[in-house]
Amino acid sequence: MLVGSTVRRVAIVGGVRTPFARAHTSFAGTDNLELLTASLRALVERFKLQGERLGDVIAGAVIKHPKDFNLTREAVLASGLDPQTAGLDLQRACGTSLEAAILVANKIALGQIDAGIAGGVDVLSDPPVVYSRAFQQRLLRSYRGRNFSDRLKPWFGLRPHELKPVMPAVVEPRTGLSMGQSCELMVKTWGISREAQDQLAYDSHMHAGAAWRDGYFDDLVVPYKTLATDNNVRADTSLEKLSKLKPVYDFSARGTLTAGNSTPLTDGSSALLLASEEWAAQHQLPVLAYLRAGKSWAVDFAGGKEGLLMAPAYAVASILKDTGLALQDFDYYEIHEAFAAVPLCLFKAWQSTDFCRERLGLSAPLGAIDVTKLNVKGGSVAIGHPFAATGTRMLAVLAKLLAADAQAKRGLACACTAGGMGVSAILERA
Repeated sequence: MLVGSTVRRVAIVGGVRTPFARAHTSFAGTDNLELLTASLRALVERFKLQGERLGDVIAGAVIKHPKDFNLTREAVLASGLDPQTAGLDLQRACGTSLEAAILVANKIALGQIDAGIAGGVDVLSDPPVVYSRAFQQRLLRSYRGRNFSDRLKPWFGLRPHELKPVMPAVVEPRTGLSMGQSCELMVKTWGISREAQDQLAYDSHMHAGAAWRDGYFDDLVVPYKTLATDNNVRADTSLEKLSKLKPVYDFSARGTLTAGNSTPLTDGSSALLLASEEWAAQHQLPVLAYLRAGKSWAVDFAGGKEGLLMAPAYAVASILKDTGLALQDFDYYEIHEAFAAVPLCLFKAWQSTDFCRERLGLSAPLGAIDVTKLNVKGGSVAIGHPFAATGTRMLAVLAKLLAADAQAKRGLACACTAGGMGVSAILERA
């Protein structure tokens, strides 16, 4: 059966994550399976799910080894859940775990399952390093040889350059540009200043630093190995320090993206428990918020019609139309800071009459948001960004914010991704 007799509300019970670590620091030597398992185990322990069979666990990684072809299922088997719990690998670049949460929620809403986990992981300290295609093809020709002579023959033409390792490159195949280079183009299109980017980055660090000092993350983050806190947060930074950093993508005088206003390569994992209201009540578990809606979108960045990271502008506009809400109808906004420039470009687009009319098909601009409600516990620039783990990190924070604020009604989350895609979600207070 694809759908039950009623569409059910989907509860967010809570989330857990590991600390986020800059790549090649505290989690060097760790792999995706180990780190994803850490978050799943912590979630199982937090909500006493040992031996429980859940409807599904959907998670994934963006950068992973071939050995991790069944990553999520393997993590489930090591998590403490009933081994009959299924696992599904998913990948939508930086929107992976946000999309995973929407898919789990859809299954719950349709009555297919009663509870499930969404999550994500990326260990950039452990990239799959391969050899050149020329060496690979030579190896396969040897493998296909029918006798010793046939297997030996391909190696006579081996050239030293074929043995040079190939690291995974985070560039768009259709443009050859890195995400940072693509974002620099967006900055120039929308006229985003270096000062505005540094200010947003500074705010991100200040909010994250304050959240850690106040103990806000104590029940959201579990220590792992030698690390107990996110090690990229710079609570002692200043606008002066940020302003002195050199551009790292556009080296000309027009460059604005720096190491200070961009996310670092990061290791980490996160997981989120979702359920029907009935299942949560039966297990005496809290309901922090409800996942009301989700929407994915993509833009024609390769054809030059839109910036690579502008899809959230469309995804948010569409989800607002679906729900009959305005952009200002939210108490909290969790907007992924792939670069500090990304939210700033989105803000300009949503306030542009031309963009909203010509690109979004609206009769009026979506307008501005109250930036004091943006990433109030820190964003990706400060906390870090393990590609597939960011979505459920944001949802866990947003759900906790809504649960703690008696005046709040709803929150909006969105993330840009590689490939010109974007994912958005709306949460409502329980």
